[in-house]
Amino acid sequence: MKIANNAVVSVSYKLHANLPQEEKKHIETTDNAHPLTFLFGVGGLIPGFERNLDGLSPGDKFNFTLDASEAYGETDPNAVINLPIDIFKVDNVIDFEVLKTGNVLPMSDHEGNRMNGKVVSFNDKDVTMDFNHPLAGQALHFTGEVVDIRTASEEEISHGHAHSPGHHHH
Repeated sequence: MKIANNAVVSVSYKLHANLPQEEKKHIETTDNAHPLTFLFGVGGLIPGFERNLDGLSPGDKFNFTLDASEAYGETDPNAVINLPIDIFKVDNVIDFEVLKTGNVLPMSDHEGNRMNGKVVSFNDKDVTMDFNHPLAGQALHFTGEVVDIRTASEEEISHGHAHSPGHHHH
């Protein structure tokens, strides 16, 4: 069986980001015992990833690089914003263990959506936060192997995602 729409695909892979200052930065690894399993063709993954796996069979190896536009997108300058330092106060005190340059903090917007922001810099009035995806603006390099392919069940197709054996997540 080959990878196609409505196939449940399991792959093991290594992901590296191609960073200018370093050769390759290792991001994550999955192995054959704990592969990434997903329903193919429903857009659940970054676009370039599925395109490069299309038509492969179990045991096939893959090795490809996606530029940022096919992965998590270019860095959005509008996602870097200044916030008043007062919102970081707890009991009128700023915890500088938390408010540290480079720290990623869980924040929420006015609608209550959770998002992670990285502290870029701060002074005594403002904090500059970057809400871009950590891998935005970066080329991603995947190497790996197709572990398994099976036909999705009707239920998986209607729910739009793969189910692990014996488990159903709501």
